[in-house]
Amino acid sequence: MPTSVAFNFLLIVLARITDVTLDTIRTASIIQGRRAFAALLGFVESIVYICVVAKVLLNISHPVYALAYGVGFASGTYLGIVIEQHLAFGDQVASLFTRKGLALQEALTDAGYRVAEVDAHVHDGDLAILFVEIPRKLANILLRDVTISDPNCFCLINDVRFAKRLGTSTQTGMSSLHAATLARLKR
Repeated sequence: MPTSVAFNFLLIVLARITDVTLDTIRTASIIQGRRAFAALLGFVESIVYICVVAKVLLNISHPVYALAYGVGFASGTYLGIVIEQHLAFGDQVASLFTRKGLALQEALTDAGYRVAEVDAHVHDGDLAILFVEIPRKLANILLRDVTISDPNCFCLINDVRFAKRLGTSTQTGMSSLHAATLARLKR
């Protein structure tokens, strides 16, 4: 393979990694409602994409460029997911289903979490459902803390797209369910 073809192959792979990584992060930003950030990423992504496609189409006589395009796409998808998970924008609400309601609630409150409790009845007895508001970056730490107090706890974690604190006009990113739960805590 001539040096120029190898260089162009590498250039296409790197540009495509950049393009698809930005696209993956942009898609997550759209879902989270981060319009301006998503638009900026889309602008940069589209410029890179046009340059890569032009390079491949202008040199279609080298089929190895199509391979570079595919390698870059796959690598960019993987890298985009890794970066998005590392950035971990946004908030989440963890729903914890436990038979150790009061003990777990006290342990989490002592650890600095904001916790709301709801009593529940299931076919084999009573349990508590605890709702915990957390930044997405701290979800794994919460799971570790919960497991220490109650290894049998069942946990669901949901992303929060939008919410409004009751009694204020500030949009904070919490869900309406979570806002209602917080209002209950304030009583």
